[in-house]
Amino acid sequence: MKSGFLDKLIARLDQVEPGEVQRLVMRLVREKGFLESVFEALQEGVLILDPEGQITYVNQAASRIFGIDPAKSIGQSLSTTVRGLEWNKLADPGRIVSRDMEILYPESRFLNFYLSPMQGEVENDDHTLGYVLLVRDITRSRIQAEENVESEKLNVLTLLAAGVAHEIGNPLNSLGIHLQLLERKIKKLSAKDQKDLGHHLETAQGEIRRLDTILKQFLQAIRPTHPERESLHLHDLLRDTLNLLAPELEERKVRISLDLAETTPLLQLDGSQIKQALYNLLKNAFQALPASGGQIDILSRVSDYEVTLTIRDHGSGISPEAMGSIFEPYSSSKKSGTGLGLLIVRRIVREHGGEIEIDSKAGDGTTVTISIPRQDKNVRLLESTEPSVIELDPVSEART
Repeated sequence: MKSGFLDKLIARLDQVEPGEVQRLVMRLVREKGFLESVFEALQEGVLILDPEGQITYVNQAASRIFGIDPAKSIGQSLSTTVRGLEWNKLADPGRIVSRDMEILYPESRFLNFYLSPMQGEVENDDHTLGYVLLVRDITRSRIQAEENVESEKLNVLTLLAAGVAHEIGNPLNSLGIHLQLLERKIKKLSAKDQKDLGHHLETAQGEIRRLDTILKQFLQAIRPTHPERESLHLHDLLRDTLNLLAPELEERKVRISLDLAETTPLLQLDGSQIKQALYNLLKNAFQALPASGGQIDILSRVSDYEVTLTIRDHGSGISPEAMGSIFEPYSSSKKSGTGLGLLIVRRIVREHGGEIEIDSKAGDGTTVTISIPRQDKNVRLLESTEPSVIELDPVSEART
């Protein structure tokens, strides 16, 4: 039913027979109910607004996305109901608005909204009856796009890796061999000459070792690997790593607080890779603490689907500017850091089917959580709201 016809009908309502009015009203009710059923079936959020930006209709998808009550939001302005959508900046009868936005409530999502005016016609003059706002959740596609970009970056680095290994690795080995020959000859010199030249030799050897370490970390961060899995307990690998770091933790006066789950299931893990990831995370944690020492909290939790391990320090934290590039190669806030540690950790965790999350605030410490899926996922029966009834055929039941 066209809006122009409705406008003309309303203008001449007193001239229409009551029976005809009732028939038209019933038709409108049926059409309204049909349209609402269609809107409620959509996965996209739908909001209908009047020309002043007051909400006249909200479907269930929109109320779920924005965390609003459909009944209470009717008659309220869009600007006060949904933070970030300022009506005076969006409304324009002459154009369609399409933008992306990020919301943090009721959960973090990336959205795309489409605001279009609804035009009506009264006596050959166009006017705006209201607006329709369509909202799509693009969180998954956005994450996928970011992962694709990251994959492309790693592919580029992988192509460079072979050249780096050849062009830098071989000269480093050659330099190391020649420095060893020089060291033998220096030992045959007088004590005074040995002291003078030995200092320079030690510096050169130290720099070569550092370059060799950077090269190995770079190749390790980007080279595709296949974990050699076996049934292991995550807590055992954690304790082995803590024992390895014990002398350094004691020297730095770092306290370790453990809050571990009583029991953990066996996981299919590559022990050496997981210990390397834990080593990098723990080292990052105690290096963020002040020189006088501090505390690192380690927690583990077990759910029906995964095992999570959280490492929390109370150190300097990470600034918002640096958070965006913590997984970028060679991005490090440490003077002697290579910026490859977290990249290696994430690669290892993801190769085990898990994920890593980092929450940090400058001056308030950093929390890193890794989650690894269980192989023996428990099966849970969902509660049914209706009783289950199975009707048996009398003949079949008799045979049983």
